[in-house]
Amino acid sequence: MTLVRWDPFRELEDMSDRLNRMFNRPALPKTNGKETMVVADWVPSVDVTESEGEYQIKAEIPDVKKEDVKVTLEDGVLTIQGERKQEKEEKGKKYHRVERSYGSFIRSFTLPDLVDEEKVKAEFKDGVLNLQLPKSEKAKPKAIEVKVG
Repeated sequence: MTLVRWDPFRELEDMSDRLNRMFNRPALPKTNGKETMVVADWVPSVDVTESEGEYQIKAEIPDVKKEDVKVTLEDGVLTIQGERKQEKEEKGKKYHRVERSYGSFIRSFTLPDLVDEEKVKAEFKDGVLNLQLPKSEKAKPKAIEVKVG
């Protein structure tokens, strides 16, 4: 019987590979048991702000066409999804570095009950998706007059 030294990191790596297969994500390339390069999924950056009358979500999605972006609102969950397509390689053109990420993306946000889902607006301009999520009337503060008697 041969003794094999236990390596907890190998177990973590195996578990990561199984999770990647389960979610249909490609495993990272390996050379001599080491990762050659870690490529992060592309996820647009967002700002979420709140004012007295509304919530606002701004998502940066440069180089994505309007028709490649889909915004849905279902069961109190707002989902932004789309795809940034990679330029086709041209013959005679050398790429020295490609750092921008490409492919499909998806972001989901659970909305507070205070959002008036019927009045949500979306605008796409200059690579920024701007979503306005108005608060319902019951969410807005009301001044109550106090009588002194």
